Amino acid sequence: MARLSEALHGLEIPSLLIRRIPAAEIQPGFRTGCLWPECERGSPLPPADEISPVNALRTFANSPRGELTLLFVASCAVVAVLFTAIAAGASSAGGGASLRHVFMVIVVLGLSLTGGALLGLPQRLFASFALPPPEIAEMRAALRTADAVMHAEAQVLVLWQRGERVRVVVNSLRGVAGLPNDAASLERFGQWLDVESADRLKMALEQLFRAGVGFNMLVRTTAGAHLEADGRAAGASAILRLRDTIGHRRDLANILDTHRMLTREITACRTLLEALPMPLWMANEAGNIHWANGAYLKAVGADAIGDVRDRQIDLLEMRQRERALTKLSRGEHFQDRLPLVSHGVMHPHDVSLLPFDGGSVGVAIDVGAIEDAKEETDRRTAAYDRTLHRVSTGVAIFGRDGRLSFFNDAYRNIWQLDADWLAQMPTGDEILDRLRGLSRLPQVVNYRDWKVKVLSTPRDGVDFEDWWHLLDGRTIHVTAAKRPDGGVTFLFDDATQRLALESRFNAMIDTQRETLDSLKEGVAVFAPDGRLQLCNKSFAQVWRLSRKMLAEGPHIDAIARQCRVIYDDPEMWQQIIGSITAISDRRQAVSGQFVRPDQSVIDYSIAPLPDGATLITFADVTDVRRAERALTERNEALIAADRLKSQFIRHVSYELRTPLQTIIGYTDLMQVPNIGPLNERQREFLGDIEASSKSLLSVINDILDLATIDAGGLELKVSPVEVKPVVDAALLGVKDRARIMNVALAVDIQADAQSFVADDKRVKQVLYNLLSNAIGFSKAGDVVRVEAWRESGMLAFAVQDQGVGVPPEQRERVFERFESRGQGGKHRGAGLGLSIVKSLVELHGGNVSFMSEPGRGTRVTVRFPEAGIAPRRQEQDAA
Repeated sequence: MARLSEALHGLEIPSLLIRRIPAAEIQPGFRTGCLWPECERGSPLPPADEISPVNALRTFANSPRGELTLLFVASCAVVAVLFTAIAAGASSAGGGASLRHVFMVIVVLGLSLTGGALLGLPQRLFASFALPPPEIAEMRAALRTADAVMHAEAQVLVLWQRGERVRVVVNSLRGVAGLPNDAASLERFGQWLDVESADRLKMALEQLFRAGVGFNMLVRTTAGAHLEADGRAAGASAILRLRDTIGHRRDLANILDTHRMLTREITACRTLLEALPMPLWMANEAGNIHWANGAYLKAVGADAIGDVRDRQIDLLEMRQRERALTKLSRGEHFQDRLPLVSHGVMHPHDVSLLPFDGGSVGVAIDVGAIEDAKEETDRRTAAYDRTLHRVSTGVAIFGRDGRLSFFNDAYRNIWQLDADWLAQMPTGDEILDRLRGLSRLPQVVNYRDWKVKVLSTPRDGVDFEDWWHLLDGRTIHVTAAKRPDGGVTFLFDDATQRLALESRFNAMIDTQRETLDSLKEGVAVFAPDGRLQLCNKSFAQVWRLSRKMLAEGPHIDAIARQCRVIYDDPEMWQQIIGSITAISDRRQAVSGQFVRPDQSVIDYSIAPLPDGATLITFADVTDVRRAERALTERNEALIAADRLKSQFIRHVSYELRTPLQTIIGYTDLMQVPNIGPLNERQREFLGDIEASSKSLLSVINDILDLATIDAGGLELKVSPVEVKPVVDAALLGVKDRARIMNVALAVDIQADAQSFVADDKRVKQVLYNLLSNAIGFSKAGDVVRVEAWRESGMLAFAVQDQGVGVPPEQRERVFERFESRGQGGKHRGAGLGLSIVKSLVELHGGNVSFMSEPGRGTRVTVRFPEAGIAPRRQEQDAA
């Protein structure tokens, strides 16, 4: 405490910190010459009117400092005189004695003065500094009081003095978190104060040292505790006092910390809001904008926030703003997706306006890219869904919550579940329980454990695969895998048909292998690299090759070397090898025949296969060639015989027709009454002769027509033909026969069947033959119906009877020549009627169809081209 008092009273104050004190400010109780009111306390000062330059000089001369100053001035004057005298003596040599006397006088005078001064100085100094005992006691009491005052409060007092190191005078502050106890640590403020507090304290101390500017501030330790730091200048010293914050000072510290934190947060928020790429703005209760960020200015095309305030440039349209203000006035949050014009282009934005005390804050997020991405995602999802709905594999996707989120048609069809129920997004557990209730799951020993395994295995990240053999005989291949979003995708493939196909395919392969081995032809398949892949027994037998060697898959070159021992034709083998090993797009089918030295004839054929392989066959056709030559010779003989037969029939037919016409003529002549009378028996015989002759003549005419058609000599004379007259003419020809056999005739001609282009004579012949055939196979009382109608550019005629019909085994031969079907002796003919019909209709370019059922009759339909293409058909045949 004594050292502190000496420091406060005895140190010189730097000129930088000195300030002049007017006389009016000097208070009683301060010593004379103290430049700071706070620095020293001593004897009372003289009255203000006694403070004059003379009195001040007298006081200064009586003081020890003044005496020392006068002594120093006298010494300097003596030295100056001495120096002057020496200089003057050097200039005049004659005056050396007088100069020595003067020098001695001056020295003696100076010594006397100096001695006198020195003899009286100690007494005066002691008398000057000595204090009366009452003042000493008073000062001691003051020092004790000052020490008590400094230690009365818990604090840290740090002293800085010129020329001395920093000292911690008082260190009684304890219990503050982060405050060190030792003096050395206290002097290093940057280690126990936070960065901000240390920086502020450093700047305040620099101002204190440089300009004597005091300060008072709150600082915070690294542990979060607050201290009050007070800095003052005292004379040439600087004092820093650290005290704990209590009461309102602690509250003030907390408020200041909160203020600084809020300031930082607000600054950070403002900086962040300015940097955000989305428009942000604040408005008052009336909706007037008073702040907006840079993105808002760019969006509305404003240069500065002042333009927005002055012109109230709002991003929202009037109706949109009114809707928002209506909601905000009720204290509600406004949020909607609105089309806004931003940067001159309209985009959808998610607009949010939040009410707060005194106004609202808004943000507009451009979701144009999101909408485009969403639309693209929706399109892709829809495309994927359409694709999945078309696949035959059942697909079921379950979300993270275990509920069904997607299923395709194949899934619903495989399990035969209701689509409405599936649309309710049941869980996998519920679906399995329903399938079990419907008996559509495989039989398992422990259903509960099996269900847990099916549902939990894929969720654990392990791929699930199983084959379910259902009670209805189906086999379902089930696979499941975990999705990136935590869900599970199940695939259900109905493998019943595939397994059946595989089984049949394997059986077919075995059958084909057995078939190949049973073939007489030698079959071999070579891979694209020319190696043997497959061969049968006959291939080895034809070329007498070892089965062991063939089983090793030798190259075609090795096989060719072995085969040349039996038949050596370099050109043929080169062709075979080239066909097998050639580039796939240049391979062509090759076939040929050769005769080996043993006179065996071998046919070979090379065919490229789609997979790049090559099939080659060798067939021993020696016996076939022999039989073929025999058949060829026989066929040639048969053709010659048939030609002779046709010529004979045509010749005989012409030869028979003349006598038949003579017989018919004489029969008609004998029935003329002018020849003579005939009895009933003779008339009956003549009728039979006439009927048989006409029947024979009809057969001969049919034979001649067929021969003419076969020879290509029958020419059609086409012209417009009326349907009804040609039908009536045909009916007239069979009317007597139908009457005799008691068969009714019915005609049904459609109104649109009027005419067509054809040879009317041949059409009449066709209808006549059909009617004759139908009447011949009808029973008494039956009805034979003739129909005519138009049908797709054709004119169709149909003749239907109710006779016995044609058995199925005879239907394919009804249009063959000389195919007669006797029905119990009632009908017997040469079998040329339907054959003539077919030939004449096809000659017109038409067609014939035949329908018959035993016991229900027969229906024959013929169709003639309505436009008459028969002449062009004849020209094409002739060409």
